[in-house]
Amino acid sequence: MQQRWGSNVQLMVDLIFEVKSALLAIRPGLSVVINPDKPRRNSFEISLLDGDKETSLWSGIKKGPPRKMKFPQPEAVAAALQEALKSE
Repeated sequence: MQQRWGSNVQLMVDLIFEVKSALLAIRPGLSVVINPDKPRRNSFEISLLDGDKETSLWSGIKKGPPRKMKFPQPEAVAAALQEALKSE
């Protein structure tokens, strides 16, 4: 994915689906829900929900500048999911 971070919403949508695909490659039956609540502005947060337990897989809130650091690489999120599943 070419990384031109600006106000291009399509790049963010593409990233969301790349991350979703990376997570599903690790756990095919995983239910991936995108923005069940209003998301934070200008940053991604990805959590694993298991019943009442919530595990943060990735947060860009305290990252950056530059702005591109606030958005994850799909491989980093997939690795975080693998680690979280090991501890179950």
